[in-house]
Amino acid sequence: MRYPLPHIIRRALHERGLMEDYRARPDYQQNDYIGWIERGKRDETKEKRLNQMLAELEQGGVYMNMKHPASAKEYHRRSGI
Repeated sequence: MRYPLPHIIRRALHERGLMEDYRARPDYQQNDYIGWIERGKRDETKEKRLNQMLAELEQGGVYMNMKHPASAKEYHRRSGI
């Protein structure tokens, strides 16, 4: 199932200047992040998950607390991506 991008997540990405980093991730990762955040039962859980996603996008090289070399900021600078 493909999740639409909720307004609150869209706004957070724009406010932090991370929309380009988010869009650079594969579709499955974008979808996983949205579903994971939205499945949180409490607002505090959703906020914690949103903040983790934003931190991972900002840092690069991490996806759901796992190493993800293809999204590393240094990888993209070296590759010219």
